[in-house]
Amino acid sequence: MMKKQVTFLSNIDSVSQVNDKYVEILRSDSMSVGLYQLFKTDIDNQLPHTEDEAYFVLSGSAKIEVEGKISNVRSGDVIYVAANQKHHFFDMKEDLKVLVFFAPAEYSTLM
Repeated sequence: MMKKQVTFLSNIDSVSQVNDKYVEILRSDSMSVGLYQLFKTDIDNQLPHTEDEAYFVLSGSAKIEVEGKISNVRSGDVIYVAANQKHHFFDMKEDLKVLVFFAPAEYSTLM
């Protein structure tokens, strides 16, 4: 019987981002998880991803546009974006911090 590895990150605030808005914190073949942070003055210029993704808003508030549909988001919200859909956050009312879940792992379908 194969043992499964468990990874535990006790404090998301301990993850440091070096010169980037996104840092991957967990990865397996079937999924990846990262922390995405936008300051209220930032511009979110991300491109569509080749994998489905879900965002969990840890803190902050903003708007998100997904394929032309605009929604308000705030702490505690979950947003689903299907693969290859155009999307971006904008109009940050305060700094925005989100957990990003990709399935399968981000960019793994390109390999």
